Amino acid sequence: MKRNSMIIGILFSMVTGPICAQGVWTMDQCMKYAVEHSTEMKKQQIEIQRSHDQYRAATASFFPTLQAAVNGQYNWGRNINPESNTYGNVTTFNNYYEIYATLNVFDGFATLNAFKQARLAKSSSQTTLQKIRDDKAIEVMQKYVDAAYAQACITLAEEKLKDSQQLLTKTQRLMELGEKSRPDMAQIEAQVAEDNYNLTHQKNVCQQAMIALQSSMNFPIKDTLQINISVKDSEPQIESDNANAIYDSFRKWSPEVLAAEFNVKNSQYNYQIQKAKMLPSIILRGGIATNYYKNLSQKGEYEPFHSQFHNNQGEYLVLTVSFPLFMPSQWRHAREARSDWQKTEICLNETCRKLHDDIALAVADRDGYLKELLQMRRKVASDSLANYLSIRKYEEGMLSTFDLHSSTQTLLESRVKLLQMQMMYILKNKLVSYYKGQPLITDNKNKEKK
Repeated sequence: MKRNSMIIGILFSMVTGPICAQGVWTMDQCMKYAVEHSTEMKKQQIEIQRSHDQYRAATASFFPTLQAAVNGQYNWGRNINPESNTYGNVTTFNNYYEIYATLNVFDGFATLNAFKQARLAKSSSQTTLQKIRDDKAIEVMQKYVDAAYAQACITLAEEKLKDSQQLLTKTQRLMELGEKSRPDMAQIEAQVAEDNYNLTHQKNVCQQAMIALQSSMNFPIKDTLQINISVKDSEPQIESDNANAIYDSFRKWSPEVLAAEFNVKNSQYNYQIQKAKMLPSIILRGGIATNYYKNLSQKGEYEPFHSQFHNNQGEYLVLTVSFPLFMPSQWRHAREARSDWQKTEICLNETCRKLHDDIALAVADRDGYLKELLQMRRKVASDSLANYLSIRKYEEGMLSTFDLHSSTQTLLESRVKLLQMQMMYILKNKLVSYYKGQPLITDNKNKEKK
């Protein structure tokens, strides 16, 4: 009975329990390592830097642009002589210099909306990073519980095999004394063989679960990962939580909802940008220009370069107003942007509804699994006592090997079912705590200081 109570509480200590040996990992340590070494996190950090660059570019679009141009031109044949302003069949060389600035005075607020869009993407990049962090932590949490459950099943299988081997030894002695027959001995040997098979199978399952955990953590291939399944008995308490209240609180900072709201706002800005391209635009341009001229067909003296560069210098100011009259392709782009905006609003409603249902389901599952867990504990205790009495009856010749096998199998199934209830309760309890505002990854050092 004492051993059964130890097995019952095996999974409750693996979440944030103390490390029992050097190199043994708890659930929080595995989740923290997975987040720090996640390739998705590294990609998102690059996207964060990219959003900062796009924000700076959008900010710079409000300022005028400054450009310089140099043009060298040879002309031959009939052309205009800039000195006499007459036509002639000559060969000339023209060299133009220009520096000018361009300012976008009005573009239908496209630049302003692009700036708001870039600023929104910059602030939302951290939300996306948090969503990736939480998703990875939940994924590793599930893999960790699966691996711990598989290792706990190995412990149960080893104890079942040990009990069967002890029973086989007793049966062999009783057969030598003439109290047990050869069929009884064969039945117990078959039970030992079955327990050996179950242990081997469970070890294979555990190996696959550990490989999945290491893959999810991006753990080094050549290193060996050992997880913490130290025994710590505990008595969970039934909590009364309101799913609607948890949803109202969690919705304000839920990464999924914030990401959906970002998509709605981003699509709205994109629609406004596309619509602005169909409005009139005003561009102001001003600059300084000069040139150098030489007639290569006529010999004579010309003003030197520095004189022409100074004397031909002039300033100009241009105001351009553009009216888009017929742009069918742009109309189509605007309609597509509006459709995307409407679609993201529908996706936001779906995300909110799915989040509400997930929270309600997590709370209901946690409470349901806890009730099943408490009942299953009592069943395991009763099956353990019944199995102990069945073994005593078998030793006294009052019970057949078939009934004894049924009793031991019932006890094993109860223990495995209890472990399943513990696994599901840990997952749902951790998930509900996350919805209630507790971080998925806790710092053990800070926890000890508190």
